[in-house]
Amino acid sequence: MRSFFFSCLLLVVVACSSTRSNSSAVDPDGSVADDYGYSETNPVKVGGGSNGPANEHKYLRRLTGPNGEPIAYVRLGSCCPFSTKNSEWGSGMLDRYEVEIDGNPKKKILYLNMYDSHKLYAPKGFKLDGK
Repeated sequence: MRSFFFSCLLLVVVACSSTRSNSSAVDPDGSVADDYGYSETNPVKVGGGSNGPANEHKYLRRLTGPNGEPIAYVRLGSCCPFSTKNSEWGSGMLDRYEVEIDGNPKKKILYLNMYDSHKLYAPKGFKLDGK
């Protein structure tokens, strides 16, 4: 019964897992990709292993609005299972954050990957300060 349960669980995770494209943070022309950070297929990869949650917060604290406005963010939870060799389980979940730029009522949803790492950029409509 136990192995049946784990087989079913594995089937659900594999069936529900998002397909990851080879999207990149940067387009061939050097500009930040339109979906970078805004899509589960192209999340911000903050890396970090056991420091993953701290790296997410460190990254978000570096984000500002396009003119340096402060931001506020709230974690909405995890979503979007994917395979990664940087997790002891061989898979991970993305974290979703709702981000609001001071003075702009439109909230944006950003996807962060705390398992894998890549050079960090600011998603379109944001700036990344040098802290």
